[in-house]
Amino acid sequence: MSVGLIALLDDVAAIAKVAAASLDDIAAQTAKAGAKAAGVVIDDAAVTPRYVVGFKPDRELPIVWRIALGSIRNKLLILLPACLLLSAFAPWLIMPLLMLGGAYLCYEGVEKIVEALFHHGDHAAEEAPKDQAAAAGLEETKIAGAIKTDFILSAEIMAITLSGIPADDSVWMKAAVLAAVGLAITAAVYGVVALIVKADDVGVAMAKTPDTSALAGARQAFGRGLVLGMPVLLKVLAVVGTAAMVWVGGGIIVHGLEGLLPALAHGIEGVAEAAAHALPFAAGAVHWIVAAAGAGVVGLIVGAALVPLVSYVLAPIARAVMPAKAKPAPTATTTKSV
Repeated sequence: MSVGLIALLDDVAAIAKVAAASLDDIAAQTAKAGAKAAGVVIDDAAVTPRYVVGFKPDRELPIVWRIALGSIRNKLLILLPACLLLSAFAPWLIMPLLMLGGAYLCYEGVEKIVEALFHHGDHAAEEAPKDQAAAAGLEETKIAGAIKTDFILSAEIMAITLSGIPADDSVWMKAAVLAAVGLAITAAVYGVVALIVKADDVGVAMAKTPDTSALAGARQAFGRGLVLGMPVLLKVLAVVGTAAMVWVGGGIIVHGLEGLLPALAHGIEGVAEAAAHALPFAAGAVHWIVAAAGAGVVGLIVGAALVPLVSYVLAPIARAVMPAKAKPAPTATTTKSV
């Protein structure tokens, strides 16, 4: 009896060691894959706050929560099984799909640049919803748009993650790493977004809270700084998000073309290496900046080629194939003046 118990405990200990080793592998691969997807994560965190701009403060966190749930559904219920199927039956498709997503990011980034430079006044006449029904409809539209954008970015994150997992790993290891990366990135991105969108409310509360302590003045000044600084931060995030789209998309395309056009990747790497050698005191940072700039130039070229193609060829074809739905007639509720 005692010998059998000892043997059982030995088996349990051995299983525990294997499980611990597997968890270590999952954690290591999750960290590595998350780092590779960092550019898309920056873009995701930078893009999302604009979907809650213009809503009442009490609706901001519920909107962020619903977008986060949609992001988790995108990653775990759609993209994770799709990645596993691709890995098992068509691994050669992973890079072309990555490049397609990269081209989309380039297009989106350049389109935002064009809009900011030439069409920045087009949305000035937009009005806030005038009643509860219109506000609810706008909220649903914004959430749906955010989840659709998240799907594209999540697909890039999951594909980048999959490309970094060894091909000979088991399907369970791949699933665990994909799920871990998806959940960790979603929590990080939407946690940061929630902090960003509520920071101004926190600032107002800090600035208005009556206090007679020695630190009252500093706390109130910090609160006012949050309120004044958030619009600037949102604008900076918009610029960072656009730059990340172009840089990440261009980088994916450069990497994907290494087999067909190796001179492009080697040229960017050569320039980055030369710049790093010229400034040895900051070699790592200089190498990264120059390589990212090279990928950004490629992204700008690809995006600039795609914007007219989409605007004047693909979009008219799409409108012809799928006519827009007729808008419902305005009701008495929606035509009231305030």
